[in-house]
Amino acid sequence: MLSGDVPDSSPPPSVPAEATPMMRQYLAIKAAHPDHLLFYRMGDFYELFFEDAVKASAALDIALTKRGQHLGEDIKMCGVPVHSHEAYLSRLIRQGFKVAVCEQTEDPAEAKKRGAKSVVERAVVRVITPGTLTEDALLDARSHNYLAALAEAQGELALAWLDLSTADFAAQPLLPGQLAAALARLSPGEILVSDRLLARDGVKIVLGDWNAALTPLPSARFDSDNARKRLQAAFNVAALDSFGSFSRAEVAACGALLDYVELTQAGKAPALSPPRRERSDGTMEIDPATRRNLELVRGLDGRREGSLLATVDRTLTGPGARLLAERLAAPLTDRAEIERRLDLVQLFVERPALRERVREALKRTPDIERALQRLSVGRGGPRDLAALRDGLDSAEALAALLSSEPEALAPAPAPLAEIVVAISGHRPLIQSLAAALTDEPPLLAREGGFIRAGYRAELDEQRTLRDDSRKTVAALEAKYRTATGVPSLKIRHNNMIGYHIEVTATHADKLDLPALGFTRRQSMSNATRFSTAELADLETRIGRAADQALALELAVFEALIGEVVAVSAAVAAAGRALAALDVASGLGELAVTGNYVRPTLSDDPAFTVVGGRHPVVEAALQRQGNASFVPNDCELGPDRRLWLLTGPNMAGKSTFLRQNALIAVLAQAGSFVPAREVRLGIVDRLFSRVGAADDLARGRSTFMVEMVETAAILNQATARSLVILDEIGRGTATFDGLSIAWATLEHLHDINRCRALFATHYHELGALKERLAALAPYTMRVKEWQNEVVFLHEVAPGAADRSYGIHVAQLAGLPSAVVARAEEVLAVLEKGEQSGAVTRLVDDLPLFAAAPARPAGGSAKSAPSEIESALVAVNPDELSPREALELVYALRARLPAS
Repeated sequence: MLSGDVPDSSPPPSVPAEATPMMRQYLAIKAAHPDHLLFYRMGDFYELFFEDAVKASAALDIALTKRGQHLGEDIKMCGVPVHSHEAYLSRLIRQGFKVAVCEQTEDPAEAKKRGAKSVVERAVVRVITPGTLTEDALLDARSHNYLAALAEAQGELALAWLDLSTADFAAQPLLPGQLAAALARLSPGEILVSDRLLARDGVKIVLGDWNAALTPLPSARFDSDNARKRLQAAFNVAALDSFGSFSRAEVAACGALLDYVELTQAGKAPALSPPRRERSDGTMEIDPATRRNLELVRGLDGRREGSLLATVDRTLTGPGARLLAERLAAPLTDRAEIERRLDLVQLFVERPALRERVREALKRTPDIERALQRLSVGRGGPRDLAALRDGLDSAEALAALLSSEPEALAPAPAPLAEIVVAISGHRPLIQSLAAALTDEPPLLAREGGFIRAGYRAELDEQRTLRDDSRKTVAALEAKYRTATGVPSLKIRHNNMIGYHIEVTATHADKLDLPALGFTRRQSMSNATRFSTAELADLETRIGRAADQALALELAVFEALIGEVVAVSAAVAAAGRALAALDVASGLGELAVTGNYVRPTLSDDPAFTVVGGRHPVVEAALQRQGNASFVPNDCELGPDRRLWLLTGPNMAGKSTFLRQNALIAVLAQAGSFVPAREVRLGIVDRLFSRVGAADDLARGRSTFMVEMVETAAILNQATARSLVILDEIGRGTATFDGLSIAWATLEHLHDINRCRALFATHYHELGALKERLAALAPYTMRVKEWQNEVVFLHEVAPGAADRSYGIHVAQLAGLPSAVVARAEEVLAVLEKGEQSGAVTRLVDDLPLFAAAPARPAGGSAKSAPSEIESALVAVNPDELSPREALELVYALRARLPAS
């Protein structure tokens, strides 16, 4: 129940009969929305009472006060202004609250006709939840905001999702184990789930990571028969077959979404695209841990900066940015569709002049998708109509641009041809909106002044009458000044007493009120206000003209919305086409400026990267002005599909692993890639176990998290998958860790048979090369020079013989005594039987005694030579040429004899 309309005279049983009429109304409406903060409209404020006020005041950091009493106790209250309420709503929604907005649905004058104590009728006109936002102020323009629903029918699971702000609507069947990956891909703002399904152990565990976004609903809301009828009615079809072959679970999930939208929008039906069906194997499956490790759309700190998306995003519009994020989150597995995307990017790579002109036009293109949705749910304004006018006009200009260069269409890439069709044919709506709207309309329709002069004669007449009446006010003011002899006399207006004459208190006492026809209205300390019959009549005429002008404008506004809704499907298609054009041209710009190449796709399990680079790290180096990124090759062929990568920390192993995974993501998302050449067999699932953190909320140590993620890989990876693993087994005892890494490597090779990069410090694993035919050892190249270790960041065949951990510790700033002692311990441990060596070390105390001279091959720096010490004491700026020459001779004399 959303209306909340309860007559004043008959409160529900839960409302005390002795409550005031307004409080009875409030409590009745609140009873229908017990889980929401109730924004109760009182004039120019939304007010909150009782526990709602306590919660809201704390969340918003606003004053908690009180208003009157209820049942002998003070009523706690806080409020926010109507004109700025969206900022407060945004803060509440981000903190997980849901808000019911209760508006006055009756003119106060009508309420007074029922009696002096009658309460203005109110009703909840909308419930605002994290998944049902449409206002720009509450949304990120460059990200989708999905409302998802999880349903089960006939033993099958399905997930449906809807972005109410853009009309994007889709569903997908879920195979066992796919729920976590699907939710991680969508990152929904709100998830609907039946209370029965939520109680199931397997589902409950997965949804545990999404507790803040969950909205449990009764199982009846997920009935598949009712859902099918709801979908058929919503899209005016007799059957859903034309949209795809949906399972009962998918239908139930889609129907639950529509039902929830109808509830939260108070019966308003937004313009939605028919649901599309996505295959469970239609996109590269990427589990939550892999998404987090690879930082696809968010960095490890949760921000967009530092992610793959932020690095490759060259889009110019909100819809384009949302589409790019969607594609990176869900790379395709359909080779033909990927090639279609790549064809369009290549067109813009090969035609820089066309790319530049398209991108210039896109800079001036508003967000059609969200403007259309706001209008369809009754929350749009004149600026949304103007956004459609300007956006569609830009679309027509782009269609003409592309059509005027037939050679660009000569190969006729299907995506480009479809885009041109979608962005054409909107001239009638553009002309209608252009004729009606002013160039710069106001934000809100109630402000008026957005209909162009000359559009409607009746409106012009009312505006003229209103404006002429205002001129009459000025003339009347001049007349009263002359009659009273008070040059400071003013005719003013306020909402309390309307138009009035105002003079200072000094002059007020000197006026002959009967002779002037003045009637005293209000006395203040420094001024007195009067009225006249003539002024009252003028006020009536002005108010009537202004009201009639605004009413006519609002009528025109509703008519224009009707025109838009009638062609909403075509407008939405144009918005999607513009987004696709933005993504393609942006990726073309990225390819040219970033030196990216088109990947070659194949159906065999190939993975060949020549000169591959990590896009995020490379971009960071360029921003910092540091040395350029060192590219590396990677070839995972049938005879070497499993690379064993060794080498020290800081040498670039993790970067190499990640860059190859990101190249696969970019390629299957339809982008060119950072390399000289790439040949890629389609990856069905991508797994990454790089880095780890504990999960204290679930009682999991870092090592336990590592093992859980490794288990998921070994249980799910197929021959078409790509796996990157870094330092498996490092979180436990050395021999335990080595044993786990050894067995994992064997399983990947013999059972999963997938393409994999396996980085490790366990050099003993190199022995497996003799037994595992497809295992290829590689290492990160390191150069030792004058007791220094130089990381070359190059991958080469072979295996590392040292880890250089002590050197990395020295770089990190460990005290020199600790570094020296570590080298001593390492030397002892490397010489003989471990347990005996450890016993000797324990007996050799204290640990931090003065360190002896380090062996010549050590990683630490040797003591400075006599010549080096002499040079340190020299200030070159103070030397004359003769002194400098003498210094050279003196230093040369100190050189040891050869």
